[in-house]
Amino acid sequence: MMAALRKRRRLLMTVGILVVIGAVGVGMATRAGIVPDVPTTAVTKGEFIDYLQIRGDIRPAKSVVLSAPMQAGDLQIVKLAKNGSAVKKGDVVVEFDATTIKQRMDEVQSTLKQAEAEIAQVTAQAKITQEQDQTAVMKARYDLDRAKLDLRKEDLISKIEFEQAKLAVGVAESKLKEAQERSNSDKASARAEVVGKERKRDKALFDMKRWQAALDALKLRAPADGIVNVLPNWRASSPFGGEVEFREGDRAWSGANILELPDLSTIHLEARLEEADRGRLQVGQAATVRIEAVPGKDFVAKVDLISVLARVDFSSGWPPARNFDLGLVLQDRDTRIRPGMTATARIAAERIPNVLLAPTEAVFQHDGHPVVYRLRGSRFDEQRIDVTRRGREQVAIGGGVTPGDKIATRRPEPDQIRRPS
Repeated sequence: MMAALRKRRRLLMTVGILVVIGAVGVGMATRAGIVPDVPTTAVTKGEFIDYLQIRGDIRPAKSVVLSAPMQAGDLQIVKLAKNGSAVKKGDVVVEFDATTIKQRMDEVQSTLKQAEAEIAQVTAQAKITQEQDQTAVMKARYDLDRAKLDLRKEDLISKIEFEQAKLAVGVAESKLKEAQERSNSDKASARAEVVGKERKRDKALFDMKRWQAALDALKLRAPADGIVNVLPNWRASSPFGGEVEFREGDRAWSGANILELPDLSTIHLEARLEEADRGRLQVGQAATVRIEAVPGKDFVAKVDLISVLARVDFSSGWPPARNFDLGLVLQDRDTRIRPGMTATARIAAERIPNVLLAPTEAVFQHDGHPVVYRLRGSRFDEQRIDVTRRGREQVAIGGGVTPGDKIATRRPEPDQIRRPS
C-alpha cells in the first residue's frame, strides 16, 4: 500500500517536471521569436526600372496578299494551301471552281467553230462565184471581139447588115461592161460577207482569250517562296465567336483577300500604346518580346515606330480610348514564328540608379500613407516610407527602410503587427 502511494507520487512529480520544462521551452521559443507564416522579401538597392508591358500581334514587314479575281462574282474555293505550310514560287496555293467559266468557254468555242466554218463556206462560195463571173466576162469579151470582126466586112456586106453589126458591137460592149461590174460587185459583196464572218470569229477569239485569262486567274500561284498565312473569312466570322479563316468549300467574293505570303526576313510586332504612355517611349529603345506560341525564349527587339496621331478605339468601351500605333522590329529570327501570333513586349520606360527597391506588392496604404511591414522577431513593424517612383513591378523608396530589411509581400494579420507607439 505504502509502496504504491510512493510510486504514484514519483509519477506525478515526473509529469510536473515535464510540464515545467515544456512551459520553459515555449517561453524560450517565444523570446527567440518564431517567424510568422507571411511571405517576405528583402529591400535591395539598385536601379529602379519601370517596365511597360504591351500586347500585340506578329506581322511581317512586307507580305504579298493573294485575292480572289475581280468582277468574277462569288467563287467557291476548291483548293487551299494549309495555313503555315511552306510553298515554292509558282505553286498553286488557291484554286476556285471553274465550272461556270468552262461552260462559257464551251459556248464561245462553239461560236468560234461556227464562225470559222461560215468563213470557209463564204470563201468557197465566193471562189465559185468569181470563177463564174470570170467565165461570163471572158464570154462577153469573146462576143465583143467577134462582133468587131463583122464590122471589118463593111465592103462585103450591105449597109443594113453593117448597121446591124454596129448594134451587135454596142450590145457586146454593154454585156462586157455589165459582166465586169457584176464580177466586181460579187467580189465586194463576198469580201464584205467574209469580213463580217471574220469579225464574228475575232470576237469569239477575244472572248475565248478573255475567258481563258479568267480561267487562269482562278488559280492563284505563289509569286515567291514563303509560308502560307490564311486570312480570315469575314462572312463566316462572328463578333462573338472570333475570326474564322478561309477553308476549302467557302465562297469568296470578288477581290476578297484569301491568304498572304509574308516575307519573314523582317518581323514586326504591331501593338497599341495608351495615350498616357506615349511620351515615355522613344524610337530606338530596346525591348524584350515573348511570343506565346514560342515558349522558353525571349526575343530582342527595338522600337521602330510610334505614330504621331492617335486612333480612337471604340472597342474599349465608352468613352473610347485614344491609342497610338507602336511598332517593334525583332532582331532575332526563328522558324517557329508565324504572322498573327500574339506576343508581349517588355520595354523599360524609366530608370533611376542607386535607389532602395521593393516589389509593388510589398507596399501598402494605411491612413493615406504608404507603409511596409518590416519583420522584427516574431512580429511586423508598420513602417511609413517615402515613395520616389512607383512602377508596375517595383517601387523606388526614398527613406524609411534600409537594404536587407525583410518586409511582408502580403498584409499580416492584425495580431501579427506591432503598431508604432
